[in-house]
Amino acid sequence: MKTIITGKDMVISNAISERVLKKTAKMERYLDPNTELLVRLTKKKDGRRKCEITVPFEGVTLRAEASSDDNLYVSIDQALAKLERQIHKHRTKLQSRFRSDAFKAMELEYAEEPVSEQEDEPKVVRHKTFPVRPMSVEDAVMQMELLGHDFFVFVNAETDRTNVLYQRKDGGLGLLEPEA
Repeated sequence: MKTIITGKDMVISNAISERVLKKTAKMERYLDPNTELLVRLTKKKDGRRKCEITVPFEGVTLRAEASSDDNLYVSIDQALAKLERQIHKHRTKLQSRFRSDAFKAMELEYAEEPVSEQEDEPKVVRHKTFPVRPMSVEDAVMQMELLGHDFFVFVNAETDRTNVLYQRKDGGLGLLEPEA
């Protein structure tokens, strides 16, 4: 398994790299040896330490993130626990993509509480239709602000494709543009 560690607004020391590699090595239990594990460590302005782990493989992307006050190691452990819980929760859907012996031992490596097998799947509780009309990104930003929503779906007048404009956690805006 290939682990790629990057840092944002911080220097990744040898001790941090070794700790991440040691902790993520246990994910080999679930993933094939040629899988990439992307670990991004960030130091926020308020002193919080954040760990984001992304695993893109076979048409599926697993992602977990965690942050803690001033302790990077806790963030790493929490993110790995979240990732492991995701894997166990969706194992029946993803089993063909994981290693054949991934679920032989049922104990969890990172997460402390067991994953409930009977957890309810998310259900669509409301269905809504709405008209979409071609508009510029600037018009979509204004429309989203007028509606007071966190996201807005529109047809981009420049590309004639459906786009999604959304409010990011950092206060900025994001634009999702599909590729053919």
